Amino acid sequence: MEREPPMKFIDEKLRAPPRSAVRTSAKPVISAGDCGLLLVRIAFGLLMAGHGSQKLFGMLGGEGLDATGKGFAALGYRPGAVYAAIGGGSEFLGGLGLALGLFTPLASAALIGVMINAMATVTAAHGLWATQGGAEYNVCIAVVALAVAAIGPGRIALDRPFRWGRGGWPEAAFALFAGGIGAAVVLSL
Repeated sequence: MEREPPMKFIDEKLRAPPRSAVRTSAKPVISAGDCGLLLVRIAFGLLMAGHGSQKLFGMLGGEGLDATGKGFAALGYRPGAVYAAIGGGSEFLGGLGLALGLFTPLASAALIGVMINAMATVTAAHGLWATQGGAEYNVCIAVVALAVAAIGPGRIALDRPFRWGRGGWPEAAFALFAGGIGAAVVLSL
């Protein structure tokens, strides 16, 4: 009895089954990936919304708009209260958008823009690591926001019926470009 070469056997086992053998159903199936994206979006988005609510409303131990505005003015943003409202609003609305999977590329752009500003004005001068006040935290937030725009929000999202709800290169490019332009405008004023 002649044996097949081992590589041929392995190759055949790894091939995808023919399309006719693949089970198709009329109902979309929620995958582990969809649930994982939902978990990331909810945790990340609600934490960012909470961070923004600290600035805007003084909730969750935050100082509120007046004190945050004074902090922004000390960084050179004038009028400080306006820039605090822009930064806090971007975090709050961007976070809620990601948590809900609503206008995902725009929500990502809002968070990316705020993080670029934070890096440019505060954290980048201290290096990478957050233990020295560096940009580590801001880089992580910007990368997660960009990744969600690229991957898309998953099936469990309000954006799902819309083209931008599937993610892709155009959505990632929009999030990065719009966030970068928004940051550049704020930094130039």
